[in-house]
Amino acid sequence: MVGDRSMGNGGGQGPEREGAAGYGTFLEADRSGEIDLAKYWSLALKHRLLILGCVIAAVVIAVIVTLMTPPTYTAAATIQIDREAARVLSTDDGMPRELPVGEEFFNTQYGLLQSRSLVERIIDSEGLANSNDFIEQMGGEFEGREGETATQQADRRRRIIIGLIRNNLGVSPERGSRLVRITFSSPSAAVSARMANAIAENFIEANLARKFDASLYVREFLEEQIAETKARLEDTERQLVAYAGDQQIITLSDADTGAGQSLVSTSLGTLNEALGTARVNRIAAEERWRQAQNAPLTSIPEVMASTAYQALMQQRIQLESQYEEKAAIFQDDYPELVELRARIDELDAQIREAATSIRDGIRAQYQIALNQERSLQNQVNALKGEVLDLGDRSVQYNILQRELDTSRQLYDGLLQRYKEIGVTGGVTSNNISLVDRATPPGGPSSPKLPLNLMLALTMGLTLGIIAAFLIEALDDRLTSPDDVESKLGVPALGVIPMLDRGKDPNEALRDIRSPFSEAYYSLRTALQFSTSHGAPRSLLVTSARPGEGKSTTAFATALNLSRVGRRVLLVDGDLRNPSMHRVLEIENSQGMSNFLSGAAELTGVVRKTPYSTLDFIPCGPLPPNPAELWGGSRLQALLDQAFAVYDHVVIDGPPVLGFADAPVLSSSVEGTLFVLESRITGRRQARGALRRLSMGRGRVLGAVLTKFQAHRTRHEGYDYAYDYHYGAEAEGKPGRKA
Repeated sequence: MVGDRSMGNGGGQGPEREGAAGYGTFLEADRSGEIDLAKYWSLALKHRLLILGCVIAAVVIAVIVTLMTPPTYTAAATIQIDREAARVLSTDDGMPRELPVGEEFFNTQYGLLQSRSLVERIIDSEGLANSNDFIEQMGGEFEGREGETATQQADRRRRIIIGLIRNNLGVSPERGSRLVRITFSSPSAAVSARMANAIAENFIEANLARKFDASLYVREFLEEQIAETKARLEDTERQLVAYAGDQQIITLSDADTGAGQSLVSTSLGTLNEALGTARVNRIAAEERWRQAQNAPLTSIPEVMASTAYQALMQQRIQLESQYEEKAAIFQDDYPELVELRARIDELDAQIREAATSIRDGIRAQYQIALNQERSLQNQVNALKGEVLDLGDRSVQYNILQRELDTSRQLYDGLLQRYKEIGVTGGVTSNNISLVDRATPPGGPSSPKLPLNLMLALTMGLTLGIIAAFLIEALDDRLTSPDDVESKLGVPALGVIPMLDRGKDPNEALRDIRSPFSEAYYSLRTALQFSTSHGAPRSLLVTSARPGEGKSTTAFATALNLSRVGRRVLLVDGDLRNPSMHRVLEIENSQGMSNFLSGAAELTGVVRKTPYSTLDFIPCGPLPPNPAELWGGSRLQALLDQAFAVYDHVVIDGPPVLGFADAPVLSSSVEGTLFVLESRITGRRQARGALRRLSMGRGRVLGAVLTKFQAHRTRHEGYDYAYDYHYGAEAEGKPGRKA
């Protein structure tokens, strides 16, 4: 076919009834929650040469670097760092005894191991700064500079040695223990062992020196503080005694607590306690008198509890009993009854007298308690004034007393502390010990070829994968059906294979057993399920740009529909660059442009083709304004007239991008078939074309991927096995089963 290259890909995808937008939304929702490992594996296979190249390059570089790197020997010494030193005596050495908590203490020790002061101590103890031997042993050189003095040269040499030691020193704590490995690396095994041991030994000595210096400082500090405190204590005692004598303040010391209290305050406290007791007694006596005053004599509790009262009441009860016995026998004037009545009356008088006496005693007790309370209250009131006056005079006394107590406690504490320091001053404990000395290593620690190769493989593989993902992300081409569906969101209805070089598409279509024809058969089948009533009656075939195979697709679609007995009208709707008339070898003097302009009727422009159920309308003369012709009412008239005669109308439309014809045609037909050229059409181009069709209210049924190269895609890791050779290969091979 003129105007189109040989076509792409065969094999229709499963038919879809949803529109392009609905299908894309469903597809994205279906894939959003899963990780497609097969996709990543396919991507790796696609870019396997790039990944393999990165791995090989990394390995080669690692081997070269390993062979060119001089060997390094690492020696290790092990020390133990305890949180608290073992105590030789029950007292400490004057150092702070806060037990470190967490990792702060150990991190401090690790920092001290790498400190500049420790490095300088090692340099001095080992005599490293006296010559250039250590620098040469570490693989370096030291040369004097012009105009440099000996002092400047020594300082520069010292700085170089400090840098060499700190750069090659390593501190590695062993997890879950208090052991620390001190490592040192150098080109010499002997130097590495010597330096590792020197670092450990000097670290222990430096720790001891810090403790000894701290103990000496504490002793000197305590001596000064004791002298100052003693002088202040003596001065305060003299001031206190002089002030107490002037103010006549007499204090009594408590035997239990030793605290002092004034005589007046002590008396006031004693009287106040007595007053409280007297007040309690008075309240109780007053309550008893109030009850006795308001109650009958015989119901007073004290009266009823009196033994004399109880004895009199017992006698009266006996006499009353005798009287009642006699009264039952004799008359009231009987002498014995008269005598008993007289004795009863006498006992009643004695009972009243005893009860009255008890009540008077209660009143007397109340009066005594009241007088005692008043007396103590008067004495307390008298002492209050004296205590208040003494309080005014004791303000300064109390200040001096508190200062004296504080100074005495401080002096006693300092003195005790000084004695302890004096005992332990000569004993210096250490919480750091050397566990294992370093020995010269038997082999170099670096470079390690297996490790470097492993790292090179990892880095090369990582860089290769990153490069593959980057290239894939920057690749805008639509290569496979998956690309069409995932990047555009439309179903891939057909995949048309690329023809071999020199083979004509028309010849391939005539051979109904060829893979090319089979691919378009699959497309026709997909179209059968694209609407509820089968293949759309009016179908527009368009593409994003020219040369993607839309004309061949339009012709093949119309031809396949006609082969199943449908009457099909093929319309060359590309009024700008027509090519369909050359494919069918039909003259192009009159055609679609004549009908749209009103210069001809449908019967006058329809041409017969070699296929009995397929008719064709050529383009006709090229009009100056194709978009205006398509936008008129003649297009709908064409469809209405064609539907009266034909089952399907297939329009070979112009490209979408750059022209307004395709969106107008798409809005007038029942469905649109979007053609894409594999590996040529870009995602942005296709999306722009689909967006224009959507804005024109066209319904895109799906896409057809043309010029698909299955072997290249399979080599890239995608397995699209569209085997349209199945039937052809089976012919001539009777022994092969289907």
